[in-house]
Amino acid sequence: MKSSQTNADLPGSDCTLVIMAKAPRPGTVKTRLAHRFSVEAVTQFYRCLLDDTIALAHSLSGVRVAIMCPASDIDELTKLAGARTDVIAQHGQGLAAGLTSVFARFTYGGRRVVAFNSDSPHLPAPVLASAFQTLADHDLVVGPTHDGGYYLVGAKADHSALFHGDGMGTNSAFDALLSCARGLNLSVGFTVPFYDIDVEADLSRLAAELRVAPERAPRTAAWLEQWQRSVPRLGSAAGNP
Repeated sequence: MKSSQTNADLPGSDCTLVIMAKAPRPGTVKTRLAHRFSVEAVTQFYRCLLDDTIALAHSLSGVRVAIMCPASDIDELTKLAGARTDVIAQHGQGLAAGLTSVFARFTYGGRRVVAFNSDSPHLPAPVLASAFQTLADHDLVVGPTHDGGYYLVGAKADHSALFHGDGMGTNSAFDALLSCARGLNLSVGFTVPFYDIDVEADLSRLAAELRVAPERAPRTAAWLEQWQRSVPRLGSAAGNP
């Protein structure tokens, strides 16, 4: 099948895609799902999400792929990610520090850098490609979530004040980021609104989508199929787009 994109629309050698990740340890990942599943099951689920997200990142041709993570997670994530993926320790604690570390580390020489969630294997690859294209004409690109956060942010320079006190995934993160961008006089472009996997409704929506197209995230689809047999209600009332 021919692609409708031209070479100019595609990411290139000046592009770096960074996954914001944690090591899949019990009690530290996807904690808002722990009331529904055992801690062990939630940890397995996050591992599947991360594996599929890494595969998604590598599906973009010519793009450098890296993981930014807490220093304590370096060894575990290096083994998990494989040789093709650079795993970098962030400076400081928390997601805001991680995002600051991403752009301080990778935006040398005007490189276009996009950071996105480790639980987004269902994100269509063309959305990631469009984020890099948006950076050709804007200082910043943001992918908003329906709950007021954002699943993706990209830049081509280090703006050290951009993530002060902020982070992806909260219900005020998107507005806070835009406010900071305005204060720094940055031009902002956007990718399509999307959703990440935080609560049971998100999980139900993902389960419904992957029943139709499991190849989008095969490891995650297999986990969901297994757990749907144990918890039949899962996925029966997927959220609306």
